[in-house]
Amino acid sequence: SEFTLPEAKLRGGRINDLARQIVDAVIEKGECDFVAEVAGEMPSFVIAELMGLPLEDGRELYKLTEAIHTAPEAQAPGAAAQAVMKMFEYGSRVMAEKRARPADDLASKLLACEVDGRKLDDMEFLLFFLLLVDAGGDTTRNLLAGGLLALMEHPDQLAWLKADLAGRLPAAREELLRWTSPVIYMRRTAKADTDLGGRRIKAGQKVVMYFGSANRDPAHFDQPDRLDLARPANEHIAFGAGAHACLGQHIARVEIDAMLTEVLSRMDGFELPAPPEWLPSNFISGPRAMPLRFRPGPRLG
Repeated sequence: SEFTLPEAKLRGGRINDLARQIVDAVIEKGECDFVAEVAGEMPSFVIAELMGLPLEDGRELYKLTEAIHTAPEAQAPGAAAQAVMKMFEYGSRVMAEKRARPADDLASKLLACEVDGRKLDDMEFLLFFLLLVDAGGDTTRNLLAGGLLALMEHPDQLAWLKADLAGRLPAAREELLRWTSPVIYMRRTAKADTDLGGRRIKAGQKVVMYFGSANRDPAHFDQPDRLDLARPANEHIAFGAGAHACLGQHIARVEIDAMLTEVLSRMDGFELPAPPEWLPSNFISGPRAMPLRFRPGPRLG
């Protein structure tokens, strides 16, 4: 059937097609960098399709987000600022292209939409573009890579999940989100005086929320340091909560389910020939590189 929204096109089987394509690219080799070649491909491809960009450009844009999130002391001076400028330069080209030739994609819709009778100005669009690319990748990539690592470290849980992948994946996905907590923290400003955990917080003060800590709060989770893929009533906050909850969490879940289904149903015999290299960041938690060996299998075309 024909869809009018790019998001609907993706939901209409396209994400499953992308997942199959991603696994096809590595399945015959029996080895890959799971982060670069599998986990990072899906969010890069999806954000590119949503914005009406070539898929290869999605990969390059993701490399920029990695530089933006890497701790300053772990890379060349000014690398993060340079990555932001390159993102703005690319976004400016997208802005010019979509204004000249609007299409059925999110970039064109953002440029055409009006709020209170006013369209987005150039900087507002560029910041929105950076946010979509930036936030559209890390949670999914790090959940997939960190999640597979957690499953390998808990073979009983992996076997339980694979015994009924379709039926058990929804609960398992939520537990992996709680367990990995891909975003480390967010900072907020108190709008009013309040008490928080026995501490007096004054209006205007900055408060930092650590998601991994909240997602292991023993007051909310039974045996929080135990990976339990069947955990009931899993009210984690990996995607935030309230007014600041992640706008893309629903499509992220679709991406996660599609990739875990392809990976766990077609790839097995997982081995790590070398320890994963963790992203040196105090904001994003996940492997930057994860060499993986597995039993080779056939492409599905």
